[in-house]
Amino acid sequence: MGTALKIAIIGAGSTYTPELMEGIIKRKDNLPLTELALMDIDARKLEIVGGLCDRMVQAAGMNCTVVKTMELDEALQGASFVLGQIRVGKLPARVLDEKIPLKYDLIGQETCGIGGFFKAMRTIPVMLDIAKRMEQLCPDAWLINFSNPAGIITEAILNHTNVKMLGLCNVPYNMYKSIRETLQLPNADLTYVGLNHLSWITAIEQDGKDYLKDALEMGLNSEAMKNIPSSGFSQELVQLVGAIPSSYMEYYYFKDKKLKLLKDSEQSRGEKCMDIEEELLGIYSNAELHEKPELLASRGGANYSEVAISLVDAIYNDKQEVHVVNLLNGGALDFMEHNDAIEVAAVIGKDGAKPLVIEDFDNRHIIDYMRMVKAYERETVAAAVEGSEEAAMRALMMNPLVGDYNTALACFRELKEAHKEYLPQFKFE
Repeated sequence: MGTALKIAIIGAGSTYTPELMEGIIKRKDNLPLTELALMDIDARKLEIVGGLCDRMVQAAGMNCTVVKTMELDEALQGASFVLGQIRVGKLPARVLDEKIPLKYDLIGQETCGIGGFFKAMRTIPVMLDIAKRMEQLCPDAWLINFSNPAGIITEAILNHTNVKMLGLCNVPYNMYKSIRETLQLPNADLTYVGLNHLSWITAIEQDGKDYLKDALEMGLNSEAMKNIPSSGFSQELVQLVGAIPSSYMEYYYFKDKKLKLLKDSEQSRGEKCMDIEEELLGIYSNAELHEKPELLASRGGANYSEVAISLVDAIYNDKQEVHVVNLLNGGALDFMEHNDAIEVAAVIGKDGAKPLVIEDFDNRHIIDYMRMVKAYERETVAAAVEGSEEAAMRALMMNPLVGDYNTALACFRELKEAHKEYLPQFKFE
């Protein structure tokens, strides 16, 4: 890739960015960074978060230029890696995604159900625009995206642009870590199958033995994410499923319970995040601070930097390591279509990701669930790209958390109106 290494972070005003900086600093010997471009459209947050990042770089003694910019093209020009972590409409838009559906007895959540659908509607056009600019300004760069809904955005970008791109989430990393620790199998080889935020562990192998049956008999759960109030899965449920579900599956398996919990909550998760974000920005503003503060752990991004920067390291240094990523299926799962974005383990090197083929997969529950939700995701991408309300309604009728046409239509219309300024692809009266 040449000697100059430039990383651009799009959405760098995010309070998560110091997590990424920690990961970059930790790997400074492997990643000889010459320029870090921090880009955001929010001047206040860019200044505060960018200031802390600059201090972190200096404290680490890195010979690296830090550029803070509100211009996308400036950030992208000549980049080797582009890290995408945008939130179109910021946290107030998330709160609408969470609260409006509750009026219709639908789950309000930022990646699942109709809330996640609208996050996709706002985010896909902007991510496609970023990818199109990358084709012009840094055609050899890798786009690593963790903007949610990560799987649906992967589906859109890899099927509608020519950029090299991988989608990323910290759920798989946290599942691996917690299962290995609980079973005291530090070197276990886990099989991870699914779509982003719809996934399961289907094998736990070490020294020639599969410990999945033992794990199911003890009703093993993986660690829940900080941003999901978790009640866990019963022994009966994990045995019924025949795999260990990710904590996001609680939205599907315990839909009524989750809905009640959300309706009974005084604050939505987005409102809590707004409070945390302001507190963090206050801490970040301290000119003496030059490391990531502990409070950041109370957001849902545990191990986020480890996941993201280790992936950059694996590509840049051609490490041929196994990471779980979102990418096009390409035959890895024979029950999914070639161009379906899936979330599976892949070998990562300078040429990108080669998904590990999972042969003779026979868990019908997982196969059927993935196909159903993928049908929703395909229509969601069509709705976002074409501004098609017909595709939107077809998507929502297939989503297990929505389903009912009349309810979906009424909630769709209210959310569409609420997010009007961020939905240029749709027609308005």
